[in-house]
Amino acid sequence: MRQKSSNSAKIFSFLFFFGAAVPAQAPAAAPLQDLVKAKQEAESKGYTFFSSRDEIIAKAKSEGSLRVLTSFGSDTYTPMVNAFKRKYPFLQVYAEELTGTEADQRFLLEMKAGASRNWDTFSLTSESYKEYPPYLKKFDLQGMAQYGVLQIPVAMIDPDNRDIVALTSSVSIIAYNKTRIAPEKVPDTWEGFLKPEFKGRKFLVDIRPHPYRTMVPAMGLDWVLSYCRKLAAQEPIWVRGQTRVLAALAAGEYAIFAAVNYHSTMGVARKDPTGNLQVKVVEPVPVRLSATEGVLKSAPHPHAGLLWLEFQASPEGQKVIDEYEPVKSSVYSPGSAVEKLVRGKKLATLDWKDYAESGDLVEKIVAAFGFPKPEGK
Repeated sequence: MRQKSSNSAKIFSFLFFFGAAVPAQAPAAAPLQDLVKAKQEAESKGYTFFSSRDEIIAKAKSEGSLRVLTSFGSDTYTPMVNAFKRKYPFLQVYAEELTGTEADQRFLLEMKAGASRNWDTFSLTSESYKEYPPYLKKFDLQGMAQYGVLQIPVAMIDPDNRDIVALTSSVSIIAYNKTRIAPEKVPDTWEGFLKPEFKGRKFLVDIRPHPYRTMVPAMGLDWVLSYCRKLAAQEPIWVRGQTRVLAALAAGEYAIFAAVNYHSTMGVARKDPTGNLQVKVVEPVPVRLSATEGVLKSAPHPHAGLLWLEFQASPEGQKVIDEYEPVKSSVYSPGSAVEKLVRGKKLATLDWKDYAESGDLVEKIVAAFGFPKPEGK
């Protein structure tokens, strides 16, 4: 992994969509000679490269089963599994949710101890990202996607760890209750929360600082730490978690939530009969990789796992995510709801190399916040 220097972190990396970041469409199958060369290069680096998708399917058929640990809840993974089984009826699929810090840490310890042999694919956390690669099946997802063997947008795959794919993107926005604060008074910039009128328990801030770590490559670490210190000096209402707090926001208990997940807000807004819960997209829009997954080195059904990763990254899988998460598809999936949301906007993104350093960034930002404790209902 490359460690980004503090100087280079100051360089603005605002991305404009429909530049190089998002491929217009999945690549067509490559000529045979190109596939042979790509296979040789991948194998020289210890990766497995299939030059034929039919070979992957044949191996998955012989396996017959798939066991999945996912960060998605049952409301999402159940329709995802059902759609996957319609495409691959020869596979028996069992899925289980893996979410929460304690569960993630427990599975990481089990994986290191060799006690996770019953699972094929699993969800990786950003906080422990550097610890996973030795335990992954070295499928060259990037190479096979680049040459059209797998239909996965290449930007969804870690170029340094070519066996990891980020299935979703988490977009941070401002959520507010329109009966508690007029839309025109909602800040148009992130610095707007530093104005005097927002001082003294006027807005919510989640103590998990993922939106702010996302701003680091674009704004620079010094800027972000300074901003977070000033934000803390505004004496916000510190909270932990989002769905429950957003429901209280929709009910009018709070006025405004700074840098909250768009998909979490939309999930609550869909259940808000009043329509009072509203959002504002502020530039640069923080967009971070999420739902990273890979195939375990010890997987009993690795090729079925390979098809599972591809399916979730496909337009059909992304549509399931957008419907049931909701609106948490990948920014790198052309035509997805998230890609449309941020199209043409200035973005603050964590690229793959920055993502690997997420744990360190989170610790520094929490310190800048002053190690707050959550409150609120």
